[in-house]
Amino acid sequence: MRTQGIIMASGGALLWGVSGTVAQHLFQQSMLPAAWLVTLRLLVSGVLFLMFTLRKEGSQVWKLWLDRRFVLQMLLFGLLGMLGVQYTYFASIESGNAAIATLLQYLAPLFILLYTVIWTRTKLAPLDIIGALLALGGTYLLLTGGDSSELTVPLRGLIWGILSAVSLTFYTLYSGPLLKLYSTSLLMGWGMIVGGAGMSLIHPVWSVPSADWSLSIILAILFVILLGTLAAFYLYIGSLRHIAPHEASLLSCTEPVSAIVSSVIWLSVPFNLYQALGAGMVVLMTVMVSLKSRTKETAN
Repeated sequence: MRTQGIIMASGGALLWGVSGTVAQHLFQQSMLPAAWLVTLRLLVSGVLFLMFTLRKEGSQVWKLWLDRRFVLQMLLFGLLGMLGVQYTYFASIESGNAAIATLLQYLAPLFILLYTVIWTRTKLAPLDIIGALLALGGTYLLLTGGDSSELTVPLRGLIWGILSAVSLTFYTLYSGPLLKLYSTSLLMGWGMIVGGAGMSLIHPVWSVPSADWSLSIILAILFVILLGTLAAFYLYIGSLRHIAPHEASLLSCTEPVSAIVSSVIWLSVPFNLYQALGAGMVVLMTVMVSLKSRTKETAN
């Protein structure tokens, strides 16, 4: 079961990374605002998730809103978790680029480790700590290219990127216990709809911006919604049934790799030797977590 969780977390992260590159292409080519894309992304994906849930759980999908505890949980998860992760990430891409936005977001393992040590008093395994250091060190090299003096990150993009790391920390930790109470599709569906509804107060989805609505732009939007949201979130959130939150966060650091590779191949983003070393460190971290799970399964 842990192996399944590892595959799901890595697969979701891979789709997220490519989705970020596609979003950057959208912002550059069509001038679509991040707020509108996030609103559309959440509402459409949320409705699709609930349609799937209705087939399995029927009227229970609606009855849960009679439970005050569910209402509070869903408001927190939808607005602070789901919307928080989505908007801060895309705002960082809009202000900078997909690679840097993705890398800044994956400072989240550090926040999760700090939370685990301080609040839950959980003793982390040495491999967890080494994995986090590899992820952070690799992220630094990918972000700076080995020379921090050459880092060119707009202040606005940097702030949104750090906020996205904080949002991802809350999202990862808060969703774990909820999955013990509700199905993945139910949690994702209502979380996205609540988040999308909240974002609609800022940028209504029906307020369609003027843009170059070419076929490639429409296909890119569909990719961001169906694969970059629907499939990616289902895989990642479902992985928390099988692995711990800090493990899922470490595995999700494969997202920067996919963002970098897709950016280099598609958008011709420069990529030097130091950045390649950073990517290798992130991949090594993923392998370490996989080997750890395999060792546990063999022992059991």
